[in-house]
Order: sequence, then C-alpha cells, then structure tokens
Amino acid sequence: MEKAKYHTQLGGLPGQTELLSSKAVFTTAYAVIPRTVMMDIVTSLLPHWDNTRAWILSRPLTGFSETFSQYLMEVGPGGGSQRPEPDARAEAALFVVDGQLTIETEGRAHALRAGSFAFIPAGSSWTVHNPGAEAARFHWVRKKFEAVDGLEPPPAVFAHEDDVALSPMPDTDGRWGTTRFIDPDDVRYDMHLNIVTFEPGATIPFMETHIMEHGLYVLEGKAVYRLNRDWVEVEAGDFMWLRAFCPQACYAGGPGRFRYLLYKDVNRHPRLW
Repeated sequence: MEKAKYHTQLGGLPGQTELLSSKAVFTTAYAVIPRTVMMDIVTSLLPHWDNTRAWILSRPLTGFSETFSQYLMEVGPGGGSQRPEPDARAEAALFVVDGQLTIETEGRAHALRAGSFAFIPAGSSWTVHNPGAEAARFHWVRKKFEAVDGLEPPPAVFAHEDDVALSPMPDTDGRWGTTRFIDPDDVRYDMHLNIVTFEPGATIPFMETHIMEHGLYVLEGKAVYRLNRDWVEVEAGDFMWLRAFCPQACYAGGPGRFRYLLYKDVNRHPRLW
C-alpha cells in the first residue's frame, strides 16, 4: 500500500498584498473551511492545556450539525493536559497527523505517532502529553455518548493505520476504500472516525443523502466534491462540515490519491423532541 500522507501545514498569516478571494462558505446545508483560513489569528486556547492551541472546526449548532465538535490540535514540546476533557458525557476520537503523543488511561500509557488512532469512552480519566522535541498535531472529535439500556458501554480503542486493512467498496476494483478503526458491526459505538481513500479517477457515483452528519478533513490530494447543489474544489488541509441529509458526491480527479478523515454518527435511533 502506498505510504500514508497527512496534511500538517498550519498557521501563519497571509501577506497584506494577498487577495481576499476564498472558497470559504457557510450555507444552511454545508460549510467549507479551506486551509487558507486556518491561520494563527483564528486559534483558540483551552483551559487546563499547556503549550497548546486549537483550530475549532465545528461545534453543535441548532438547525445545523448537532452531534459533534471537531478540533485540530497543535501541542508544543512538553505540552498537553492532565484534564483534557471537561465534560464527563463526552467520548473522544483522536487521529494523529504529526509528531508524538502519549495518552494515559485506565492505568496504561499509549505511545501515538502520525497515523495513530484512539477512541476514549465517555467518563474515562485520561491525560495527553507531547514527549517529543517537535510539535504534535492531531484531530480531536468530541461527541456526547448516547447510552442504550441493556447495552454495555464501548471499550477504548488504540490502533494505527498501518495495522488496519483497507476495506474496498463493492464493485469499485479497490479504487474506493475505507480504513475503519472501529468495527462497523459493533453497535456499542455511536460514532465512527474513518479514513476514506480514492485512487485517481474514482468517484462516489450517486448523490448520497442520509441521516449521518459529517466532518470531512482532507488529509491528502485534491478532488471536486458535490455538496447539496454545488461542486466545490477541495485539497489537503480543507475541512467540510455537512448537515444531516445534505446530498453529497465526489470525483477524485487526481493526479494522486484523495484521502479524508470522516466523522459520522451511527447506530442510534433519532431523538424525538
């Protein structure tokens, strides 16, 4: 399998002579946050985190996506947190794109590097630390866990992309596949964070329209993505935020692979208000 690549260039500030034009857009059905707006000026600092800044890419909004928040975290050498999660109801899925992290939970320390995945159940006590000499960068998805009567809570998961087989979509000759860090048949989990991979020329050949909300961060390559009624060009470092039932499709025009990190909420009945 081709060596994995992850977009890691963040921050800075455009020069005063740069044009203001951008593909950044927020609609009632979707949002696109391109890498060109993920500058130093839009970062957040978080309580109980040291030597760390965050780009908060999504948050629950009434009338839009309501189930998750997604952060892109940058932790400097020696930085991290002894109290990373302020909400005991929140579960976490993390994916490392650069540097080293150590997560301690349930009495065990887990060493993570670029390509590592972690799922931490709601209510867990955990810490995170950067033991390296360079900055560590990772995606952090937070979701309120939806407990089900008679169903035990899901356990923690630690994995690496190198150790998870790519699952090809049927009838695509392996040109469209998904790296699934969580067993899709295990209904104890109410969220997934996968990597979707398209070879050049591969497509999503129909307008997907479904109940799941999505956060899509492009890790590698470029493509044109259909969002509701619009075709949008996206590339490594861009983020797409999709409301439930937003029609979507994709054409990976190349020249290299197109890959993105995909959040979706799964395995639960819709709540009735």
